[in-house]
Amino acid sequence: MTAQQIVRMGDPVLRQRAGEIEDPSSEEVAALAADMADSMAAAGGVGLAAPQIGISRRIIVFKVPADRATAETNDGPLDLQVLVNPVIEPLSGEMELGWEGCLSIPGLKGEVPRYRKILYRGYDLNGEKVLRHAEGFHARVIQHEVDHLDGILYPERMTDMRRFGYGEELLRAAAEVPPVNERGDGK
Repeated sequence: MTAQQIVRMGDPVLRQRAGEIEDPSSEEVAALAADMADSMAAAGGVGLAAPQIGISRRIIVFKVPADRATAETNDGPLDLQVLVNPVIEPLSGEMELGWEGCLSIPGLKGEVPRYRKILYRGYDLNGEKVLRHAEGFHARVIQHEVDHLDGILYPERMTDMRRFGYGEELLRAAAEVPPVNERGDGK
């Protein structure tokens, strides 16, 4: 298969809800997943949604590298995963802030609130149902990629735009900028 060019923020395909896939086990879907995996690897990412290569279909690829996994129960390292027609269900209202980047927004990072624990379901490339609990980074990457399928980019989820910027500068200054309190008034 072949690595494809990553679509960047501003392209209309990233603003629309992606279409459902009728047959997750089709050869076309397998070829799309292979192109997505190659594209993600070539760009050095850990997750990619089909709209990011210009195809408005509900499929994501992702992995959880060992250095990103946490001590959470459902957040161990995972090799490449493919999830077709994913659906997310938060398991509690508990959220946590974490730094995110995106292959469609190169060079920038932001601090994004995400659910700590989720249940997700969908299909694999054999058409078999997938049902899995996720926490920590695993939960974060799933939520980020499924947002792409719904036309949402991570800056739209941010609550404090002072925590958005170019990676190196932002991480250097992160300790100097206190997060905004829940009321949003800085007090």
